[in-house]
Amino acid sequence: MKQRNPDPTVQRGRQPLTFEVSDAQKGNLVPQMLLSEFDYYLPREKIAQRPLEQRDASRLLLLQRDTRHWEDRTFFEFPDLLRGDELIIVNNARVSPVRLLGRRKGIHAQPAGRHSPVRQQHLQSEIEILLVRKIGSGVWEALVRPGRKVPVGERLIFGEGELEAEVIHREEFGLRHLRFQDDAKLPEQLDRLGHIPLPPYIKRADDKEDRERYQTIFAKRGIAAAAPTAGLHFTAAILDRLKTRAIEIREITLEVGLGTFEPVRSERIEDHPIHREHYEVPETTAKAIEQARGEGRAILAVGTTVVRALEDAAVKSAARKSPAILEPGAAEAQIFIYPGHGFRVVDQILTNFHLPKSSLLVMMAAFAGKDLILRAYRHAVEGNYRFYSYGDCMLIRGIGSGLDSRSAV
Repeated sequence: MKQRNPDPTVQRGRQPLTFEVSDAQKGNLVPQMLLSEFDYYLPREKIAQRPLEQRDASRLLLLQRDTRHWEDRTFFEFPDLLRGDELIIVNNARVSPVRLLGRRKGIHAQPAGRHSPVRQQHLQSEIEILLVRKIGSGVWEALVRPGRKVPVGERLIFGEGELEAEVIHREEFGLRHLRFQDDAKLPEQLDRLGHIPLPPYIKRADDKEDRERYQTIFAKRGIAAAAPTAGLHFTAAILDRLKTRAIEIREITLEVGLGTFEPVRSERIEDHPIHREHYEVPETTAKAIEQARGEGRAILAVGTTVVRALEDAAVKSAARKSPAILEPGAAEAQIFIYPGHGFRVVDQILTNFHLPKSSLLVMMAAFAGKDLILRAYRHAVEGNYRFYSYGDCMLIRGIGSGLDSRSAV
């Protein structure tokens, strides 16, 4: 059923207040944003625990930020909802089985008798690690749980001992740097011993189906710790329909890590220290963006990871005083997008629904406005949309881009 819901504040003649980066550059004050402002109520049963049988059967909430209307649609309609000249950018990062279950080798075990139950329990307790990003030859940044049991110098073993790592550096919030013995064999060992890193709100163990379904059809590069989930809805049939309409699709790679899914721990939004994520923009994609912008065509980012890569590259390009909107190549994204950010590249966003008080929800509020996003989320909750990684999606159209919501009916 197609529904529209006008914003009552617009009917009363009040428009939402927006701020651009140029305001801050001019020395004007941008209102302080608090994490508590980005909260909403979500019943646990609305969190999708498994993917739908058909990827493109997901529901789609079409949100028009200029008219402040929304409509209930399906992702199968996605190609027909577009104007036809959009440039779609997708993330081709591949999720790897980077969640490992192991145990301590016991170098720092507390003194106890050889057969002491305390000692045996201490040595054999299970340790879970999530490899976040590679930072050197054989060295990875990883989340370790329970982190307090794993000091620097400790050795962790996995499987029957064929994979071993040493803790060489300790950071806050369970982060460690691990050095693996044989870097060349690690990909094969991960494939054999590792688990698909399903998010903690999926309350089940990963299984064989997740190796295929927690992966987009674009996946081909890198080692990501989470899926770029907005891309999970695409199928070969959807791509064929987009190609039939001659809609251009280009790729970037952003290896999803802590910068995407780490919780915000500071109450003041701007105090959140976001982590780096490696990304690469191919030359063909950079050229396509320049051409689309020159022709006045909308640039549609599939997922927050694409938004982050493109906006980070554009900010870096501007800092270098480059004439290009963004330059091709590899870089590290450490951009935190919150209200006040002036979007340089992205006109439209296809995205899944995000956790309350998360950096991703904050990013969507920066793009569409906090009040509108939260009202749309409340509608999605009341309308029984499925939430988070295996859930439904939202298409947010920018001002002046794509079809007006009234003409899309």
